[in-house]
Amino acid sequence: MKKTLFAAALIVLAGCARNKTEQNNPTVAVAASAPVVEVTGVSKQPVVQDQVYSSTIQAYVVNNIAPQSASRIQKINVEIGDFVNAGQVLAEMDRLQLDQAGLKLKNAEDEFERIKGLYEEGGVSQSDFESMQLSYKVSKSSYDNILENTILRSPVSGVITARNYDRGDMYAMAQPIFTVQQITPVKILVPVSESDYTKVSKGDKVALTADALPGKTFTGTVVRLHPTMDNATHTFNVEVQVRNENRLLRPGMYARVTVNFGDTFNVVVPDEAVVKLQGSGQRSVYVLEQDGTVSLRNVSLGRHFDSKYEIVEGLEGGETVVVKGQSALKSGIKVEVRK
Repeated sequence: MKKTLFAAALIVLAGCARNKTEQNNPTVAVAASAPVVEVTGVSKQPVVQDQVYSSTIQAYVVNNIAPQSASRIQKINVEIGDFVNAGQVLAEMDRLQLDQAGLKLKNAEDEFERIKGLYEEGGVSQSDFESMQLSYKVSKSSYDNILENTILRSPVSGVITARNYDRGDMYAMAQPIFTVQQITPVKILVPVSESDYTKVSKGDKVALTADALPGKTFTGTVVRLHPTMDNATHTFNVEVQVRNENRLLRPGMYARVTVNFGDTFNVVVPDEAVVKLQGSGQRSVYVLEQDGTVSLRNVSLGRHFDSKYEIVEGLEGGETVVVKGQSALKSGIKVEVRK
């Protein structure tokens, strides 16, 4: 019994001695409890400033093909989905007016030639000659107009996307006979934010992908910057043209356009170094100071890429940040760096 009491007394005395030692030498206690962290040095690097925008592919030109006045359709030469060339005949209307205009033009031409000959010989006055010349020009203009509205041609090379009448129908001006869309090239209106609008220039190259064509990337060129802002979205339309020589891109396809605004030169850190404070949108990093302590530094983030963050504000190149062990840290404490 006496031995047991003696042993217990020794344990108590040893504990008191250890507590006294720690009180007299606090650095021993701090060193024993220093959190273990992993760190990395940071430096400034070029960071690509690009942005992906969603938009829809549009035909470069859309033409509605129809005559100026009501008439019966005599021929339909093409169907939906057909590719046509500029100047190709798409349909022919009733020729009655055209034939009548042709006869009037022939008579006016013959009479003009007769009067011209007399005028050159001095047989008619200049005013009579000019009057006949004007009459001939009016007949020629009328014939050309009726011809254009009887033999309907495509003004562009493209694809037929709509046919609203059949052969023998009476065209009644309710809707066009055909719609032709030019798809070489195609265009895309990219809604660029007002903060990025000034960074875009005519002639800039962009990359484009379409959901309907996985694995394929196309190159487009900025051809026009629309001058007014959309009040609802606070964006400016940037018009991009894609050559589309193989006709793979079609109007209506959903596309993603990557616009490159150039490079910046900023500090880059691993994304695991960035700490989000609870209940706050603030982002911070722990910086290792020269005396072995850490300080919590608020930072402004830029782009996120390849598991890294661009730091726009708050860090300088050459500093060291904590990448593992932040949960046990607070600003000002000493840490042990894992080698």
